[in-house]
Amino acid sequence: MSRKAKSTLEVTLIYLFLAFMAVIIGYPLLWTVGMSLNPGTSLYSAQLIPDNWSLVHYKWLFTDPSSDYLTWYKNSVIVAVANAFFSVVLTSFVAYAFSRYRFVGRKYGLYAFLLLQMFPAMMAMVAIYVMLNMVNLLDSLIGLTLIYIGGQIPFNAWLVKGYFDTIPKELDEAARIDGAGHLGVFFRIMLPLAKPILGVVALFNFMAPFVDFLLPRIILRNPENFTLALGLFNFISNQFDNNFTRFAAGSILIAVPIAIVYLLSQRFLISGLTAGGTKG
Repeated sequence: MSRKAKSTLEVTLIYLFLAFMAVIIGYPLLWTVGMSLNPGTSLYSAQLIPDNWSLVHYKWLFTDPSSDYLTWYKNSVIVAVANAFFSVVLTSFVAYAFSRYRFVGRKYGLYAFLLLQMFPAMMAMVAIYVMLNMVNLLDSLIGLTLIYIGGQIPFNAWLVKGYFDTIPKELDEAARIDGAGHLGVFFRIMLPLAKPILGVVALFNFMAPFVDFLLPRIILRNPENFTLALGLFNFISNQFDNNFTRFAAGSILIAVPIAIVYLLSQRFLISGLTAGGTKG
């Protein structure tokens, strides 16, 4: 086989694979959009392209008195913003300490971060429930937010530390010669240069409360405290519930804040993810 024919075959196979993956990803999404536009509520009578499409389910989510969708949306946004902000703050300090300082236990601390990422989150659910119950934070958004923030520190710190390692230490030394202290170096040198990786951390932690179901299911009991994933689950979880089209409409609207944050931070994503994994 000639080199040109081999290259053409490789390109063809790549495009076929991309088309196959696009169908796998796009088909469920198209069904969700189509289902949300169907006027009925049944899953089995829904059509991919409805004959008489309607926005009645979107209107119901925001206007019907029996719908708590706006409350769930507000709760999710509050938890997501708090999770993104405090995760960036705490992760920055932790990663800076491990990247720039040498102290007793540093090596084993990094190993602990790596080890904690190997265990599934399910292993900690019972301990999390008991701990929140002991401090009276069960069934509260504060307790849920604290678990999100603390649970992401090992992964985030390892990622940001790798990015901090790529920043030349000569910049720190030059700043100290000019009279900057430890906090001065951190806020004036490290943080401005680390915007790409911090944007990645903020996006990942902003997304988590919108799509996570298991942790809110264990912690939250009052419907007034539900997040979107948990609240939407109730549309279809009870024996006689048949709100699949409303569930689809609510699911589509989850993507709105995530898409906005992604568009605002997309210039940071590629450089942040690639640079964060270059050194360990």
